[in-house]
Amino acid sequence: MASYKARKANVPGFGHRFHPRDPRRDPLIAAAQQAVADGTISRRYLEVALAPEAALAPIPMNVDGATATIYAELGLPAELARGLFILSRSVGLLAHAREQQEQPTRIKGPLPKAVIPTYTGHPPRSL
Repeated sequence: MASYKARKANVPGFGHRFHPRDPRRDPLIAAAQQAVADGTISRRYLEVALAPEAALAPIPMNVDGATATIYAELGLPAELARGLFILSRSVGLLAHAREQQEQPTRIKGPLPKAVIPTYTGHPPRSL
């Protein structure tokens, strides 16, 4: 941590370009904490991953840090992490591309506030 701070470098897995707190982080960490409570995972990597948040305050963990922590807790080799990140992002990009093709106007930001689109998808439902 000290070397990142001294160089004023970004710490991988922490901070977000657009959000003060990555909105995807909390549900993932909550799921991991529930898995600890259920005895499914050890908590070993979760504790190590959460420790830097205090040192980096106010820069919390982002989705990449949360998913890396979960992968480690599940026993996946670190060498697979990059491929899993790419795979998950690819699925999201495909969904965005399809959704964009179905719309007459751009729906992905950054956009001026006056142009922000209205959601036209399925109404809220229990999955």
